[in-house]
Amino acid sequence: MSNLTVTTANVNGLRAAAKKGFVEWLAATEADVVCLQEVRAEAHQLPDEVREPEGWHVVHAPAAAKGRAGVSLYSRREPDAVRVGFGSAEFDGSGRYAEIDLPGVTVASLYLPSGEVGTERQDEKERFMAEFLPYLVDLKARAAADGREVLVCGDWNIAHTEADLKNWKANRKSAGFLPEEREWLTKVFTEYVDVVRALHPGAPGPYSWWSYRGRAFDNDSGWRIDYLAATPGLADRALKARVERAATHTERWSDHAPVTAVFGA
Repeated sequence: MSNLTVTTANVNGLRAAAKKGFVEWLAATEADVVCLQEVRAEAHQLPDEVREPEGWHVVHAPAAAKGRAGVSLYSRREPDAVRVGFGSAEFDGSGRYAEIDLPGVTVASLYLPSGEVGTERQDEKERFMAEFLPYLVDLKARAAADGREVLVCGDWNIAHTEADLKNWKANRKSAGFLPEEREWLTKVFTEYVDVVRALHPGAPGPYSWWSYRGRAFDNDSGWRIDYLAATPGLADRALKARVERAATHTERWSDHAPVTAVFGA
């Protein structure tokens, strides 16, 4: 088995990203699998070069609510199996989770709700988290029984530690850095390994999202909320990981940057 390179990216609307550089990025990437979030379009609404690009097998899982959420997976190899959702009556039609089976590994694209303190959006986020953690535990157990590894990639919308966002003191009561959210992510990371953090222990960031407001990108005042969460066996094979940060603000095609990891055979 050769090395496996996987990238995750929140595209902040795939139709818009396609006009701003995503198409060129996809043509140049060396990734074997690309996981996208916040696609915000149904397949028929996408231009040909991103709906079915040459050389890729694509899974699109749009949300039932038009123009919201949506995840996609691009794989150079045809998947052995495809699953949309995680068995949730509330969330399986929300365009927030899909997974593919490749030889020896299941790769998933996740777009966890962002939440907003004191609103229904935060309640929705908490319901999602409550349902999703048991699924992750079960997925890991089932994969282990089959001799498989798992990699769940995406926008988790939670900064895990103080090292994962620049202005953590000002965000202690903000969605995405609430104690209960961080505690939940700690539970996830007792089952799975945060690949980027494992390879960059103790370092600030590397951040993967910067607000479009002000000069957040120029000042690198960002959040690390895009994770590749791997089962321990796969994480042990991680060779390198990086955030593909654009050179300048104007070269960005999303408010997130792609996060890429390479795993050895």
